[in-house]
Amino acid sequence: MRSVRLAAAVATLAVVVWRLGAGPFVDGVRAVDARALLVAAVIGLLTTICCAWRWTVVARGLGVELSLSAAIAAYYRSVFLNLTLPGGVAGDVHRGIKHGTDVDDVGRALRIVGWERAAGQFVQALLTVVVLLVLPSPVRSSMPLVVAAVAVAAFAVFLMARVRTGRSRWARLRSAVAADIRAGLLRRRALPVILLASVIVVLGHAVTFLVAARTAGVDVTASRLLPLALLAMLGMTLPSIAGWGPREGVTAWVFASAGLGAQRGAATAVAYGVIVLAASLPGALVLVAGLLPRRRLPLVVRANGATDA
Repeated sequence: MRSVRLAAAVATLAVVVWRLGAGPFVDGVRAVDARALLVAAVIGLLTTICCAWRWTVVARGLGVELSLSAAIAAYYRSVFLNLTLPGGVAGDVHRGIKHGTDVDDVGRALRIVGWERAAGQFVQALLTVVVLLVLPSPVRSSMPLVVAAVAVAAFAVFLMARVRTGRSRWARLRSAVAADIRAGLLRRRALPVILLASVIVVLGHAVTFLVAARTAGVDVTASRLLPLALLAMLGMTLPSIAGWGPREGVTAWVFASAGLGAQRGAATAVAYGVIVLAASLPGALVLVAGLLPRRRLPLVVRANGATDA
């Protein structure tokens, strides 16, 4: 399955290059300037802090302590790995395993990361639907059907959750999932933080996309760009090659559908990729620091100056 997802990402990128050529990629890289990099770095710091904050809240709800400073460093490393390794989720898996090793419970730590990411993506999808219902976009005419489909799916999940299945494996799994959601996401002190942090993260990524579009020479109003940005961000959740592939394909398509040109869409996606990667570079420092051997400090100092380790 993993090879199929990566093959799809490679095929998407190949189609974009075949249809548009290398020009948009070169233009997107050349357009990036110091101002765009600085703005992306500041926004990246804010979104990383919010993601780390959300992670600590979910972890606390599931009975695991995690300091905000450690979470920020780990999240920077996670974002950097997601943007440099195939698949787009390697950093999150590494983050969960590393945290699980530290707390001697890898399974729970991976569940925490999964719920934390799922909460963020749920809020992103919800905001996207709201914006696409309000502002003009290439998919606005299809939005009532999308909303109806989502409502039907949500109702079906609700009915499945209400079905009594005794002591079967499905019943135990359903109970475990429900317990995780109640404790990690829906607690009175957790839910407002998760919602606030997730909204800030989505808006931060959208603003970064708008900066990339301006950098690539797209001169239209923010209200026209915002729906395109959110659609492109949905494409970024798909499996990719170190961030590349679906991002360029989806952005080229939405820009072409909006009458802005597929080439400018691809150039915007490339510029976005470059500035986001640059903003994640603190994660590379965290990664390198974690690989360096740590000097072992003496535990006991004798009166004559000798030490016992």
